[in-house]
Amino acid sequence: MSEPPESRTICLIGDIHGYITKLQNLWSNLEATIDPPHFKTATIIFLGDYCDRGPQTRQVIDFLISLPSRYPNQRHVFLAGNHDFAFAAFLRLLPPPLDGSEFSEGWKEFEDCEEREGWFNEDGYEKMHLQGRRWSGSIKAKFNVAKGTEYQGSIYDAAPTFQSYGVPHGSPDLVKAVPDEHKKFLADLVWVHEEDEVFMNTDDGVKCCKLIAVHAGLEKGVDVKEQMKYLKARDTRIPKLQPLSGRKNVWDIPEELSATSTIIVSGHHGKLHIEGLRLIIDEGGGYHDKPVAAVVLPSMKTIRDTDVLTK
Repeated sequence: MSEPPESRTICLIGDIHGYITKLQNLWSNLEATIDPPHFKTATIIFLGDYCDRGPQTRQVIDFLISLPSRYPNQRHVFLAGNHDFAFAAFLRLLPPPLDGSEFSEGWKEFEDCEEREGWFNEDGYEKMHLQGRRWSGSIKAKFNVAKGTEYQGSIYDAAPTFQSYGVPHGSPDLVKAVPDEHKKFLADLVWVHEEDEVFMNTDDGVKCCKLIAVHAGLEKGVDVKEQMKYLKARDTRIPKLQPLSGRKNVWDIPEELSATSTIIVSGHHGKLHIEGLRLIIDEGGGYHDKPVAAVVLPSMKTIRDTDVLTK
């Protein structure tokens, strides 16, 4: 299917979760698959969750930080995933709530979970966002029944992230161990990203669409304009952001957008799911034995770190 001359290449990259080799191999496969002039000028949208589960969060963030200087003609967009949001919360990098409230006010809604999840309560917890306390806590249960895996430190599986910076899980020393350039990267992550005039190959031909990228999706039954407003403002008064952490309630395209040509692209869900204009790109899910995937527009080609390309 031919691409219109005005189309541009957009690479949508799913959750990486601390696996540097997977990221490097995926990047190499993208570079080898896409025509060099298109790759050099591509828009690269990372869908979030750079940390946790895998052992090399520090190296992953080093790689991501290096991209703008290595590929100066590309455009790089780094979305916040729920794991990255929680990492930033622990490091006290989140902006204060727009309404002037304290983060501690957001704990109350979920306080019944505090003992089971073993929320962080050492130095600095008093002014910490709920998700920072959950991320760095020590969960009582050792086995995650839903995933069939052992918890790694906390409900977020954050222990490998602490260890990648040379400190034990839950240590307040992580604040000092994370380099300033990594803190800036985490502090600058966007919660939502929009693109206009995005071309996409469909069964009915090439379609020109609007694209909204958000880590988990847009919440069902909640006004889209209101969601976009607080996501763009990065309003941290909300203790649990559904567009970054929801499941079934953010899976579908909201009804008010379903009649429009709007692509909604996310990671987060531990699946590669493409249905019409709803793209969910998280084939790896943070599992060591599953691939990290990307989808390229307009072609809709899926590229994985595990692809073996013939020369």
